[in-house]
Amino acid sequence: MSWNEKKSRIATGFVAGSALAGGWYTSSAALLSGGAAQTVPIVGAIALAGLVPLIAMNFRSTPARSTIDDSLKQQLSVLKKHTMVNVVDIDNRLVEVNDLLLEATGYTRDELIGQPVKMLYASDNHITTAEIRDFLRQGKGWQGQTTLRHRDGSSCVTQTTVTPLRDADGNWIGSISARTDITATTKLIARRDTAMTLHELRDDIWIVSEQDLELRYMNLAAKARFGWAKRPDDGLTVRDMSRDNGCEDVLEACLRIVDTGETFTTFSAQIGSKKFDGSIKWLNKGTADGRLLIMLHDITERLEQDQLQADFISMVSHELRSPLTSIKGSMGLLLSKAAGELPPKAEGLLEIAHRNADRLVLIINDILDIEKISSGRLDFEMETADLSELIAESLRANAMAHQRFGLQIKCRGVDTSTFIETDANRIIQVLTNLMSNAAKFSKPGGVVEISVTKNEEVVSVSVRDEGMGIATEDQHKIFQRFADMANSDRASKGGTGLGLSICKAIVEGLGGTINFVSDEGRGTTFTFTLPVKTRHSEPDKDFERLENVG
Repeated sequence: MSWNEKKSRIATGFVAGSALAGGWYTSSAALLSGGAAQTVPIVGAIALAGLVPLIAMNFRSTPARSTIDDSLKQQLSVLKKHTMVNVVDIDNRLVEVNDLLLEATGYTRDELIGQPVKMLYASDNHITTAEIRDFLRQGKGWQGQTTLRHRDGSSCVTQTTVTPLRDADGNWIGSISARTDITATTKLIARRDTAMTLHELRDDIWIVSEQDLELRYMNLAAKARFGWAKRPDDGLTVRDMSRDNGCEDVLEACLRIVDTGETFTTFSAQIGSKKFDGSIKWLNKGTADGRLLIMLHDITERLEQDQLQADFISMVSHELRSPLTSIKGSMGLLLSKAAGELPPKAEGLLEIAHRNADRLVLIINDILDIEKISSGRLDFEMETADLSELIAESLRANAMAHQRFGLQIKCRGVDTSTFIETDANRIIQVLTNLMSNAAKFSKPGGVVEISVTKNEEVVSVSVRDEGMGIATEDQHKIFQRFADMANSDRASKGGTGLGLSICKAIVEGLGGTINFVSDEGRGTTFTFTLPVKTRHSEPDKDFERLENVG
């Protein structure tokens, strides 16, 4: 209590005491008689004059206000018609909620009262109850967006104002929160931002209706593609675009996704002279607002650059292969003593040079093959060939590697002829690569086993080694180009990193399959199958697909 308030109370008490004392003396003297009339009025007047000021100074009058509960009820009665309201105590537990909050969260009043207020908030809420509590403890209110959790798992975004509640002495006793649902507004803003982003993208964006493929939206890039300055005319469909603007591939992709019921698909398209990578996302599938979101990425320039690069690599590789073949042939003649005996030291150096010339020729051949695969120009010369003879020729080609590592070669199922219709040179290429890998990654003195099995439709060839195996985490990328394996040690083992991807392309181009099983630390078995008589399939023209499998 302030000094001014104390002085006011003392003065008020003195005046009241004097008045009461005077009244007591007058009335008691008139009513009493004898000795009492002489003493009682005087004693009573003195007592009242002294006690009343003292009582007035120490009396804490009841403030002219309602209790906290009454105050809250008054506030809730005003707010409940327009906003969601909840009240929490000093322990952050809910003590009151209104009907709008119950409707927004799906809880009953009994389920919420007494529970921590954080029960209301979604897991992705950007601010915690502890942070809000810090503001309230400092006597400050808080405003911002909060995300409330519905009982069924959904959520709503609210604009929230939290105000601290205090008792008569100014002590913080809790808080009251008023919330307005702004979920719809937030979604509208998000859609606006998304639309603005789509509008400025360099890729072409179309949005078409699910039912009749009517064009509902095109961004700036898409409209510029067709020379349009405004939105597509009402009623224009993808079928119209296919007929009048060369968008047959887009129409085909739309019809395919509607037919299959998939929610996402990718496709390749050509519109005029431009080539595109396309994708379609089905939005609000099966509803009245069902739409297809079509995105077209112009890859014309990239394909042109890829072709220039491929042409350059092909030209350089061809130019290198001719002189290397001559160099290798000349060294072979020298090693065969066609020019006479060579000193042992010179012969050893020449053998090293000859092996490296072989290696360079193989690298150049791999580069040329991968370029052919990428451009869809991997051709095959089909003929009837004896698979047993092809295996024998591949073993002769790898004989030096087998000797160098001291490997034992075991063959199963090759004692009799196995005739198939295939490209003999390409099969030798596959076998040579698999045998070479088996030799490189085998332990010295280990066993490499080649086995052949056959039924009426396919023949299977397996190459098994007892090497280090392929790490489990690397097995998914074994047929990728230049795959970096944890235990490959390409620098010391040699190779381009292209061999297995080329093998896969060859085998699949011939209508077969290739796969492997590996036990880390114990070895690997590669197996490929080929049809006995079925003609080979056409090589896939899709550069991206080949790159993924390669």
